[in-house]
Amino acid sequence: MTTSMTLAAARRHIADAISKSEQLGIKVCIAVVDSGAHLVAFERMDGAFLGSVDIAIKKARTSALFPLESGQLGALIRSEKLTGFELSNENLMGFNGGVPIFAGENQIGAIGISGGSAGEDLAIARAALG
Repeated sequence: MTTSMTLAAARRHIADAISKSEQLGIKVCIAVVDSGAHLVAFERMDGAFLGSVDIAIKKARTSALFPLESGQLGALIRSEKLTGFELSNENLMGFNGGVPIFAGENQIGAIGISGGSAGEDLAIARAALG
């Protein structure tokens, strides 16, 4: 069993994300990070928003640092009135599109998607898990 995010695994997640985004007809940026929130692989589809580069990476980092979907963490921040929490860890992203990646019970990284609606980004991120 894989215990860390490999480049080969990151590329498979990216390929699955691209496949889903093409089904939906949208262009996205895709970031895969390891369990320490370090970038392993990144892809920007032709025509994806330039601003989505940073957002995809931050969504992935958010889900790596806190083993929740980024949107779930954002909901927690809002419901608990944790003002400023999103400014920690070099800025977190508290909306949909970041999903942790597990191998068994061990978190090995996360994926972040940006370029569609919140629901589309989340659907692509979940589809990328295989």
